[in-house]
Amino acid sequence: MQIRKPAYYDTFRCIANLCPDSCCKEWEVEIDDHTAAYYRSLPGALGDRLRAVLKDDPEWGTVMTIENGRCPMWRADGLCRIQAELGHDALCKTCRDFPRLCHDYGTFRELGLELSCPEAARLILTSPDTPMLAEEVPGGDEPDYDEEAMKILLQTRTEALAILQHPDYSVTEALILLLYYGYQAQALLDDGDAPDFQPGLLLREAKFMSTPDGEQDMIDFFRSLEILTPEWETRLSAPLSFVPWAAELRNLARYFIERYWLQAVSDYDLVSRVKLAVVSCILVHLLGGDVIQTAQIYSKEIENSPENMDALLDAAFSHSALTDSRLLGMLV
Repeated sequence: MQIRKPAYYDTFRCIANLCPDSCCKEWEVEIDDHTAAYYRSLPGALGDRLRAVLKDDPEWGTVMTIENGRCPMWRADGLCRIQAELGHDALCKTCRDFPRLCHDYGTFRELGLELSCPEAARLILTSPDTPMLAEEVPGGDEPDYDEEAMKILLQTRTEALAILQHPDYSVTEALILLLYYGYQAQALLDDGDAPDFQPGLLLREAKFMSTPDGEQDMIDFFRSLEILTPEWETRLSAPLSFVPWAAELRNLARYFIERYWLQAVSDYDLVSRVKLAVVSCILVHLLGGDVIQTAQIYSKEIENSPENMDALLDAAFSHSALTDSRLLGMLV
C-alpha cells in the first residue's frame, strides 16, 4: 500500500494555548465508544466531571456537551484538562486525530490537514507547491470502486494542479481554467473522450460567457445556509472587499483539489467538487481580511458542517448565484 501526504503534513504541531481560535469551541465532540466507557470509569474529580458532561445523542452516540460555547474540558489557560492530567493517549479519537485527515482508497491512502484549524490553515496556504510525498507500507485492501475511473481521476487531478500552479496564469485565470477543465475531466470520466484543452481560447471565451455583478447573490446564498458562529454572521454582513487577489488562493484551490477530487469515484460527480473549489476561493476573496483567517473560518462553517457541504454541492448545479456565467463574471 502507498501512503501519500503533502510535504507540510508532518510539520504540523498543535500550538495549544497560542491558537487564535480553538477546536474546543462551538462543537459538541463525538466520543468513540471505547473512550466514553473509559471516561465514565475514571475515579475522582475528573471522572465525576466527565460523567456530568457526557451525554448520549440518538444520532451521534456519546458526545461531550459544550458549556458557554466551549468544551467543558477546556481550561482557562487554553489547554485540555484531559490531556494535562492523563496524557495525549487519553484523548478521544476525534481530538487525537484533528486536524489530520485520512482518505482510504484501498490500495493507497492520502493524508491531509483540515483547513478549519488555524495552524493547519497557515501551513496549507503558505507552503510551497511541491508534489505529495509517497511511501510504501505493508497492508492494503482490494478497491471497491471503479479502478478505471480512479485512474482517470488521478490523471486529471495531476493536470488540474498543473493548470492551477502554471506561472503564466494569474490567480483568476487559473481559477477560470480550473472551472473549464472540470468539465473536460468530467467528460473523460463519463465516457473517456473530450476535446483538446485550449487555455488561450477558453480565457478569451470566458469574457463573453461571463455575467457581471453576481457578488452579492453569492453572499446571500451563503447567508441562507446554517450559520454556526456570530463571527461568520458578521463577516457575511460586512461590505464586500474588492482587494487584489491574494497569491495564497492558489494554495486554497490546491487544498480543495487534493482533498475532494478523488471522492468523485463514489458518485462520478466531479464538476460539483471543482465548483466547490472555485466558489470557495471567490468567497474567501470577497470577504477580505487576512486570507488565512478568512479561509479557516470559512472551512469551520462550511466544511465542518455536513448539511452546509451537501447544500453547497447541490447548489453548484441548481442555484442561480453559482452558475458558470456568474462565477466567470467574478473572475474575469
